[in-house]
Amino acid sequence: MSATKLLLMLPLIGAFAYVSLVGLTYVWQRALLYPGARTGVAPEQASWGENAFVETPDGETLHALYSQGKPGKPSVLFFLGNADQIDNYGFFAQALASRGIGLLAISYRGYPGSTGAPSEFGLLTDGIAAFDWLSARSGSEIVVLGQSLGSGVAVHTARQRPVIAAILVSAYLSVLSLAQTHYPFFPVAILIKDPFRSDLRIAGVRQPKLFIHGRRDAIIPLSSGEALYDIAPEPKQMLIYDGSGHNDLWDARMIGDIIRFVEALN
Repeated sequence: MSATKLLLMLPLIGAFAYVSLVGLTYVWQRALLYPGARTGVAPEQASWGENAFVETPDGETLHALYSQGKPGKPSVLFFLGNADQIDNYGFFAQALASRGIGLLAISYRGYPGSTGAPSEFGLLTDGIAAFDWLSARSGSEIVVLGQSLGSGVAVHTARQRPVIAAILVSAYLSVLSLAQTHYPFFPVAILIKDPFRSDLRIAGVRQPKLFIHGRRDAIIPLSSGEALYDIAPEPKQMLIYDGSGHNDLWDARMIGDIIRFVEALN
């Protein structure tokens, strides 16, 4: 092939490569968004609290771990990040239990121990089902806590159910806006299946809200969390941890801030 023909073909090769990459991203986007999803059965022995199973209205069964609070104390309903597992939060359950506060953490559909496959509609359905289960089981007031991807589930649940407060850790304006930031050369608005538009839902969350974000977060930039905070209705407060990023927030300071916020609600 002559150099001239090769030069003429380069734009076509580039266009083919771009279209192929866009196609692969579209097909595999849920694998990228839900890296913690994998098949597996619920363990017979709970790593903390007790095993619980939440039935969703569309026929899925969610594995959860539940630590019951003391009478008259609130419970926290915890929605995890996209790569996390509920087994990892025994330390948090123990800290809450020391104050009499309950904790329910759910494994989303498609995640270990739960049936189905994850999607935005599915996770939002899971959040409502988990609230209804906890409300019926505990009879206590409920605070929703959502971290990272789970912040979108928490916003939706707080908008649809009578939670007494919402705690949003590493929250985003929307997954759509994050994708546009991380993939600026792709037509994200056309391709995305699960946009998680917290920006369109937060106005309906009029309960007290605590935002927590790491200043060094490179996955969900502080600017995205601040943008959601700015449009959220009062009452609200935001804590920014200067030395923290996305995956190193959980320490005694954050647990203390969460407990103080929950106890101040009463």
